[in-house]
Amino acid sequence: MSTLQVELVAADRKVWEGEADMVVARTVDGELGILPGHTPLLGVLVQGEVRIMSGQGTHTAGIDGGFLSVDRDKVIIIAEAVDASQIPA
Repeated sequence: MSTLQVELVAADRKVWEGEADMVVARTVDGELGILPGHTPLLGVLVQGEVRIMSGQGTHTAGIDGGFLSVDRDKVIIIAEAVDASQIPA
């Protein structure tokens, strides 16, 4: 089974990078779930939680809004501020 390559980036630093089975984020159009093989997408994120799910469990980060890009199983989430206290370093 393929996985997603995920980058979670705040304005001042890369917060987290790794592999995931699924990413869930809230866009201006509603909650979006991304699995491997997802069609390319550029979305506008609203304030809320981003959930990154993998075999190691679910990691949650709070964001203040931002953008999400999906292309060829790579997910990049860019936010002005990220609370990643629940994501392991």
